[in-house]
Amino acid sequence: MALFSVRVPALLVALMIGLVSMAPALAQRDELRDASELIRLGQYDRALTRVEAYLKERPKDARGRFLKGLILAEQKKIDEAIDVFTALTQDYPELPEPHNNLAVLYANQGQYEKARSALEMAIRTHPSYATAHENLGDVYAKMASQAYGKALQLDRENRAAQTKLNLIRELFSSAAPASKGTVAAAAPTGTMAEKPSAAGAKPAVEAPSGPPAAGAVPAPGPSAAAVKPAIKPASPAKAAPRDDSKQVMQAVDRWARAWSENDIATYLAHYAPDFEPPQGMSRTAWEAQRRARIAKPREIKVMIEAPKVVFTGEDRAKVTFRQHYRSNTFKASGTKTLDMVRQGDKWLIKREQFKG
Repeated sequence: MALFSVRVPALLVALMIGLVSMAPALAQRDELRDASELIRLGQYDRALTRVEAYLKERPKDARGRFLKGLILAEQKKIDEAIDVFTALTQDYPELPEPHNNLAVLYANQGQYEKARSALEMAIRTHPSYATAHENLGDVYAKMASQAYGKALQLDRENRAAQTKLNLIRELFSSAAPASKGTVAAAAPTGTMAEKPSAAGAKPAVEAPSGPPAAGAVPAPGPSAAAVKPAIKPASPAKAAPRDDSKQVMQAVDRWARAWSENDIATYLAHYAPDFEPPQGMSRTAWEAQRRARIAKPREIKVMIEAPKVVFTGEDRAKVTFRQHYRSNTFKASGTKTLDMVRQGDKWLIKREQFKG
């Protein structure tokens, strides 16, 4: 199986947290860039010290936490790395990369059922995530090789099982790259693939200069049980702007303020030209409805609580928050999700959803 990489938004991981950081964006970039360079040089202890100092001020920062998980994996502190990626999947279940990297770690421990579950979760959250699909195929093949090996232990004359086992071994051996790969690279802006290991040997990983990639399970050795696979870690997509969370939240604040001030023109200007109105409405009908609803109340107050920004692409972000709406005629609170796109120097709303 050929090695490949899939992309992950850099700020997606740099910013899964979503809240605007108090520290200057440039300083944040420098801190994590320094840590990534230390990883590239193999100085994992120093890199971990930098990342932990970064996380001390920003404990929820997804990019920093992702980078910490990669460093721990490089240090062979697998259980700690698993804890880090597990926490990321719990805090940001919509992101496929932490699920994929969990699968990498589980597969390296021979825990193929857990690896399979993690990859299936990655695919559920991101059906087009090719890395997870290939890794899942590798895990299934590895599990099959174990089953065929077991069948041969029980029946040495089982030629069909022997043939299938040989085919799987040939598949992996022909796919294994001759050169050394890298493990899920630093923060989400590079790639890292793990070095495939020979049967019975633990794969050695090399920290990349960029974000995470994904890997393939190594060829099975003489006995299925002896093989330790190395799946490719997730490779990041085009990095989203590193410090755009502030710009995104400023756009959301202006949108809420225009709504509260009954400023219909400014309010509607926050929606992208290709905005997708709910329930299949036309843009014209939707705008007419919004004009009527915003103009009618004498007083409107829209409050945003606990916003979280997740970058889903270079020019895309998802903002989730608790919305409190109050007017002289109606009040409601619920969860609001805004899918936003950057057009020029503006962040505009492409899609919105409210759950009361």
